[in-house]
Amino acid sequence: MDTYVIGFRALNKTMLASVGGKGANLGELSRIKGILVPDGFCITTDAFRKIIVLNPAINELLDSLSSLKRHDTNQIRVLSAALRKLIEETGIPQDIQEAIFRGLSESGIEKAYAIRSSATAEDLPTASFAGQQDTYLNIIGKEAIGQHIRKCWASLFTERAILYRVHNGWDHRKVQLSVIVQEMVFPDAAGIMFTADPLTGNRKVCTIDAGFGLGEAMVSGLVNVDQYKLYKGKLIEQQIALKKSGIYSLREGGTTVQELATEQQQKQVLREDQLLALEVLGRIIEAHFDGPQDIEWCLEEDTFYIVQSRPITTLYPIPKAPDDENRVYVSVGHNQMMTDALKPLGLSFFRLTTPASMLVAGSRLFVDVTAQLASPVRRAQLIETFGQSDLLIKDALKKIASRKGFIKPSPEATTQPAGYIDKTMSWSDLAPFENNPGIVTDLIQQNQNSIATLRQNIRAKSGAALFAFIREDILELKSLLFNPQSWAVIKVALYASSWINEKMYEWLGEKNAADVLSQSVPNNITSEMGLALLALADVIRPYPAIITYLQEVTTDPFLERLLLFKGGKEVYDAIDHFLNQYGMRCAGEIDITKNRWREQPSLLLPILLGHIKNHTPNAGQQKFAKGQQEAFQKEQMLLDALVRLPDGAEKAAETKRMIGLLRNFIGYREYPKYGMINRFFIYKQAMLQEAEQLVAAKIIQAPEDIYYLTFEELAEAVLSHKQDQTLIHERKEAYNRDQKRNLPRVMTSDGEIITGAYNTEHVPAGAMAGLAVSSGIVEGCARILLHMEDAVLEAGDILVTRFTDPGWTALFVSVTGLVTEVGGLMTHGAVIAREYGLPAVVGVENATRLIKDGQRIRLNGTEGYVELL
Repeated sequence: MDTYVIGFRALNKTMLASVGGKGANLGELSRIKGILVPDGFCITTDAFRKIIVLNPAINELLDSLSSLKRHDTNQIRVLSAALRKLIEETGIPQDIQEAIFRGLSESGIEKAYAIRSSATAEDLPTASFAGQQDTYLNIIGKEAIGQHIRKCWASLFTERAILYRVHNGWDHRKVQLSVIVQEMVFPDAAGIMFTADPLTGNRKVCTIDAGFGLGEAMVSGLVNVDQYKLYKGKLIEQQIALKKSGIYSLREGGTTVQELATEQQQKQVLREDQLLALEVLGRIIEAHFDGPQDIEWCLEEDTFYIVQSRPITTLYPIPKAPDDENRVYVSVGHNQMMTDALKPLGLSFFRLTTPASMLVAGSRLFVDVTAQLASPVRRAQLIETFGQSDLLIKDALKKIASRKGFIKPSPEATTQPAGYIDKTMSWSDLAPFENNPGIVTDLIQQNQNSIATLRQNIRAKSGAALFAFIREDILELKSLLFNPQSWAVIKVALYASSWINEKMYEWLGEKNAADVLSQSVPNNITSEMGLALLALADVIRPYPAIITYLQEVTTDPFLERLLLFKGGKEVYDAIDHFLNQYGMRCAGEIDITKNRWREQPSLLLPILLGHIKNHTPNAGQQKFAKGQQEAFQKEQMLLDALVRLPDGAEKAAETKRMIGLLRNFIGYREYPKYGMINRFFIYKQAMLQEAEQLVAAKIIQAPEDIYYLTFEELAEAVLSHKQDQTLIHERKEAYNRDQKRNLPRVMTSDGEIITGAYNTEHVPAGAMAGLAVSSGIVEGCARILLHMEDAVLEAGDILVTRFTDPGWTALFVSVTGLVTEVGGLMTHGAVIAREYGLPAVVGVENATRLIKDGQRIRLNGTEGYVELL
C-alpha cells in the first residue's frame, strides 16, 4: 500500500487517521452492494504532515494559533490568511507528486476530478465538521489538480474551520487533512438525502433536497431546491421550488452558474419512482453504517451515484425500547428543573430513588408513558398531571394522543400515573389538617432524625459493606419521600391553592390570588435559605478588607484565610453555620456528582457579594415581614369583598379556611427534596473516601472518575479492585457530547420530537409566551445566566435562565423578576417566586437565546408573557 495515495476500494472505517472521516466513508460506500460511487483515491495525512514538517514557518504560526480563544477574531483572521498563503505556495515534494500521478494514471489523467478535503475530525459519528474545509469541482490537468490539492490542505485553516475547532475544543495540531481526488459526475440533478428528518428527528422519515445541475449550488445556498419527504416507501410531502439557476461544469474545467430555461424552472426535479429508488439506497447505506445518514447524491442519465455519506450528529438519541411497538417518552429533567446532562453515577442514583421505571438517552432520564396514553382514563389523568407542571408537555401529549393508530388502545386501568394529584377533595378530607400545622413540624422532625441516624451509622461503613448499607438506606429515603402523610400535606396545599385561584376568579374576577397569599409562609426550607444568605451578607458587610479579599478569590479553599482578617472569625463561623444547614445544595442538585456548596464554597461568592452591593442591612427580615404584610392585606381585601356578595358570609368563611390551609402547608412542598439532597451528600462523601483508596491503588486516576460509573459498577470496582479506564474515558466523552444536546420534552420511539404550544390569544403580537406562575408586571434589564456561579446582578435585573432548582433560588432575593425556559406552576422556582412576591413566567422556549443580556424587557407574570422593549 502506498504511503501517500490509497484507492477507495482499499479504504475502510478503521483508516480514519490516514484518510479522515470523509475518505474512510467513501471506502465503506465503495464496497456496499448496489451502491455506485465514482472512483478515485485519497492523498493521506502522511502527505499533509510532511508539508507541515518541511516548512518551519507553518509550525511557528500554529504555535501562535494554539493560544487563541473564540473572541480573538482579528488575530485568527491574520493567522488564517498567513497559514493558507504559506501552504498554497509550498511545493509538493517529488515522492508525493509521483504517488499522485500514479493514482491519476490508473483512473485516467485526462478525466475531470472533484478535489475534496477530508479532515480526521470530519464526518464522525460524534461531530460532522461538515463544510469546514473546501471542495473544488471539475478540475482538469495535472498542474490544476496539484494546485487545488494545496488549496484543500490550506482550507484546514480557513477562519470558519479554526473557529469551529476552537468552539468544539479540538487541538489544531491534532486535526490532520487528507485530500480526496474523485472522478467527476456530470449530473442532470443532484442533492442531499437525510435518512431521518433533521427537523423533527423522525428516523422513519426520509427527506430529500434536489436541484438541477451540480449539488454544490445547493450546499452553498445559491439556488432553491425541491424538497420531498418519504415514509416507508410512500411520498408523503413535496414542495416544488422555483429554480432559476443551477451550477454546471465548463468544458475547459471549473464550474459556472447557469440560468435555467423557463419551462424547467418549475419542473419537478425527481419523479416519484426515482424518489422511491433513492430512499431504498438511503436505507441500504443507513443499515451499513448502523445509523441515520446525511448523503450526497448525483443523478446522471437515470443512474444514481453516491459521492458522500456522513452520520447525522444533531439527532437526539432514542431511549431503547423492548420491542418495535410505537412508544412515547417524556423528559424527567423538565419536571425536575434540571435539563443538563447527568453523569452515570447521578443517573443511577436518581433511578434508585424513584418507583417509576426510567430510561436513559443522551445522559438524561425519560419515562415511557405509552401505557397511560393507551387507556382513555389514564390518558386524561396523565395529561392533567402534566398540565399542573408543564403546559408544553401537556400539549405535546394531546397531539400524539390524537394521532389515529399510533398507539394501540388497551383495557381500562385503575392505577393513576406517578405524580398524579387528584384535585377533588371534600371538607371532610381537609378537616384533619385544619388548625394543625404541627403535622408539618412532625414530618420535618422525622426527616431530621432519620438523617442524623444515617450520618452516625455510615461512619463505620467501608468497602462492600458501605454499598450494602447505602442500598438499605435508600429504602428509608424512599419511605420518607413517598410517606402517605407527606403526600397528603402537599395535596392539601395544592388543592387549597387551586381552589382559591378558581373561586376568587369566579366570585371576584381576581386572577392568581393565591400568589400573594403564598408570600412569607412558614417551613419553606428553600426560601429560608435565600433569606439566610442575606443574613450572611449582613455579617460580612462591616468588614471592607474581607469584602476586598472575597472579590479577589478565584478558587477554593479560601475560608481558612478569613481568620487572618479583622472580623474573620465571625465571618468564618457564619459561613460555616450556613454550610452546615445548606452546604449540600447546589445548582442541578439532583445529580449527585455536582459540586456542592460545602465542597466548593466559592460558588456562593458572586451571590454574597451581590447581596452586599444591592441590599441594605436586615434586608432578609424586612423582605419576610413585607411578604407577611402583603399576604395579610390580600386576605383582608378578599374577605371584605366576599362578604358583600350573595351568600357572602359563607363564601368568606370557606375562603378563610382555604387560606389557612394554604399558608400552613404550602411551605412544606420544598422539604422532601431537601431531605433527599441531604442524604445524597452523605452518600457522596462516603463514596469519595472509597474513591481515594481506588486512586491510591492506581485503579482509577482521580476520585471524580467514579462519577462515570453507575452505583453498581462502583460497588463492583471497590469489591474487585478492578476497573477499565477506557470505559471511564469513553463515558467522559459521551457526557461532554451529550451536554451540548437540547433535551426534548416529548419524543417517540421513531425519534420524532413532539413540540407543544401555548394558547396565545391573550399574548400581544411579538411577545414570547410562557406559563404565568407568579403574578405581577415588572420592567427591567434581562440578565442572562446559564451558570449560577457567573451571577453578577444589578438592582432591578430580571433573571433569565434555562431552569431553576432550589440551588438557583438563592438569587431570587436580588432580582425583580424571573424568566425560565423550563418550569411549571408547582415547581421549586415557581413556589419560591410566589413566596418572595417575584413576578415570574416559566416555560418560555429559547428565552436565553432570543433575549439578549442587558436588553430591557417587560415581564407579565399574571398573563404569562415577556415583551422585548
